[in-house]
Amino acid sequence: MPRLVAEEKVEHEEEFRVGRLLPSFEWIKKAWRPSEDDLLSYSGLDAVVFMRIFTFGLRVFRFAVIVGILILLPFNYAGNQLSIDFSDLPNKSLESFSISNVDDGSNRLWIHFCAIYIFTAVVCYLLYIEFDYIASKRIAFFYSSKPKPDQFTVLVRSIPITPERSFSESVESYFSEYYPSSYLSHSMVRRTGKLRGLVNKADKAYKKLVHLKSKNDEQQRYTRSGCLGLCGRRIDLEEYEKSLEDMEHNVMTERSAIVGKEVAAAFVSFKSRLTAATVIHVQQRLKPTEWVTEQAPDPQDIYWPFFSSLFFTKWLSNIAVIVAWICITLLFFIPVAFVQGLANLDQLERWFPFLKGLVEMKVVSQVVTGYLPSLVLDLVQSLVPPVMILLSSIQGYIAFSKIEKSACIKLLWFTIWNVFFANVLSGTALYNAEIFLEPKNVPAILAVAVPGQASFFISYVVTSGWTKIFSAKLFRLKPLIWSYVKGILCCNSDEEHEVPSNPYHSEIPKILFFILLGITYFFLAPLILPFVLVYFCFGYIVYRNQLFNVYKPKFETGGKFWTVVHDATIFALILMHIIAIGIFGLKKVPIASSATIPLPILTLIFNSYCRRRFLPSFRGYPAECLINKDRMDENDPSTSSFFDELGTAYRDPAVKSRRDSRRSESSDSPLLDRYNV
Repeated sequence: MPRLVAEEKVEHEEEFRVGRLLPSFEWIKKAWRPSEDDLLSYSGLDAVVFMRIFTFGLRVFRFAVIVGILILLPFNYAGNQLSIDFSDLPNKSLESFSISNVDDGSNRLWIHFCAIYIFTAVVCYLLYIEFDYIASKRIAFFYSSKPKPDQFTVLVRSIPITPERSFSESVESYFSEYYPSSYLSHSMVRRTGKLRGLVNKADKAYKKLVHLKSKNDEQQRYTRSGCLGLCGRRIDLEEYEKSLEDMEHNVMTERSAIVGKEVAAAFVSFKSRLTAATVIHVQQRLKPTEWVTEQAPDPQDIYWPFFSSLFFTKWLSNIAVIVAWICITLLFFIPVAFVQGLANLDQLERWFPFLKGLVEMKVVSQVVTGYLPSLVLDLVQSLVPPVMILLSSIQGYIAFSKIEKSACIKLLWFTIWNVFFANVLSGTALYNAEIFLEPKNVPAILAVAVPGQASFFISYVVTSGWTKIFSAKLFRLKPLIWSYVKGILCCNSDEEHEVPSNPYHSEIPKILFFILLGITYFFLAPLILPFVLVYFCFGYIVYRNQLFNVYKPKFETGGKFWTVVHDATIFALILMHIIAIGIFGLKKVPIASSATIPLPILTLIFNSYCRRRFLPSFRGYPAECLINKDRMDENDPSTSSFFDELGTAYRDPAVKSRRDSRRSESSDSPLLDRYNV
C-alpha cells in the first residue's frame, strides 16, 4: 500500500514479520465498501471513468453470458457439422461448442441472427447511458473544483520572430493590444534540456551522498566510479562532496545563462475562463501557422523534456512517429508467427523437423499448444507500452495526460492488429497469402479464421487477464524485486517513498481488448464469455484496491479517456457484424447474411449521434458553464490570491531555484548546505 504509506495513513514496517505473509481477505471488504463519490474525491474523475469501464464490461457480459451460455451454446452443441463423438467429448476441440458445429442451412442460425441484433441494441443502449452519465459527471466535477491554472491559461506556439523584439515582448504586446481587459500575465518557455540534466545529476549525487553518510561503518562510507558503484576507482566521502559542489556550480552557471534561451512558445494567463476558451478556439492571425493556441495543461501535468514550439516541427514529428509505429507493428509479426507455430504443432514440425518426437508427447503438446503461446505473446507484448510512450512523447505533446492518451490509442490499435488479426489470420491462413489481396472476401476469411482461434484466446484471457491481475497488480512482484535490487546496487536513500500512478496507457487497451474478444466471440464461441466475465469481476475489485491504496493520480483529464472506450466498443460491434455476414454466407443462409448488412450501418449512425451529442463537452466546457463558474469565483475571497500565484505557476521547475521550495534558504548557498548535508 505505497500510497497509504506515503500519506502516513498506515505505518511502514521496517522489520519483517512472518504474519505479513499470511493471506487475508480483509482488503476485499475495504476495497468494496467506498462509494463512487469517495473514489472521485480521493483519486479524481479519471479513476471513476476507469472503474466505469469495468462496470460497463460487467453489465455487457452479464447479459452476454445469459444469452450465449443458456441459449446459443446448447444450439451449437446440438449441431452435427463437426461429427462429434459424444463418448470422447473431453478430448474434442472447443469448436464443438462454437457456431462451426451448427449444420449448414440450419434454421437454428436464425437464433444467432436474432441474438446479434438484440446484443447490439443492448450494448449501444449501455454505451449511451455511460456516455451520458460520464458527461454529466464531467460538468459536475468542473463546478465542484477549485480554480485551477489550466482553466485560465493558454499555450501559444509559433510566435513570429521580430528583429526589434524578444519573444516575451511580442507576447505581451500582442495580448495587451487585443485582449486588454482580460490579459493577466505570461510565462515564456525556455530551452532547459541541459539545465534539467545537470539538476537531475546533482539530485542523484545528493541522494547517494546522504546514503553514504547514513552508514555507521567508516569502511562503508565510500563508493566507486564504475557501474552502479560496484567497480572502478574508489571515491571517498570527501571527494564525493567536492564533486557535488562542482555540480552545484554548473547548475548555477547554466541557470543564469538560461534567461536568454527563449523559444517561440509561451503560457498566457487570463482573468476569466471564458476569455481563455475564446483564445483557444479562435484563429489569432490571418496566417494559421502563427500564434497557434491550445489548452494549457495543469502545471503538474507538463512534460518539459521535449517541447516542439514550431508548427512545422510538430507536424514533422507526427509523420515520423506514424512511420515508426507502422514499422514496429510490422516487426511484431515475427513473435506472432512464432506463437502461432507453438499453437499449431503441424506448423512447428514443418519448421523444425527434429522436434517431431518431442512434440508428439501428450504432456508436451498440451503445454505447448495451451498455455505457452499466450504466455510468450504476453511477455513480448509487455515490452510495447514503453515504446508507445516514447513515440507519443516525441510528437510534441507537452502534457503527460496527452502523451498517455496518445500512447493508449496507439497501443490499442497495435494490440487489435497484432494480437487479434495477426494471430487469427496467421494461425489459419498462413500458407494462403493470396487471400489478403482480395478485400471483398474479408468477411468470409474472418468467418473461417476467427472461430478456429477460440481456444487460443480463452487461454490468453486466463494468462494475460486472470494471472496478471493478481501477479502484476495485486501482488506487485516486479516493483518488489526491482526496489530491492535498486536499494542494494544503486544505494538509493529511503527518505522519499515513491508512489506509482495508474498506467492508463497500458491498462485501458488491455481491458478494451478483452471487451473486443467478448463481443466478437459472443455468437461464435460463447464458451469464452464466462472467462471474460470473471476477468471483469476480478478486475473490478482489484483495481478499486489499487486506486485507493496503491496508485496516486499524476494528472487529471476530466474523464477524456472514455472517448477511447466508446470508439473501441463501436469498432468491436462492427467487427462482429462483418464476421456475422461472412458466417451466415458460409453457412448457406444468404437471407440472414443480407439482413445483417444494415446492422453495422445502424451502429455507425448511433456512433455519429453520440459523437455529436456528447463529444463537444469532452473537448471543452460550454460557455454557460465557464460564465457561471467565473461568476461563482467573483464571490470567493481566495480568488485574488489565486491570481497572484498564477503568474509563476508555469515556470519550468528546472529554472526555479531551491529557494522557491525552501524559503528560508538562500539561493546562493551551496547545494550541500541547502540540503543540510
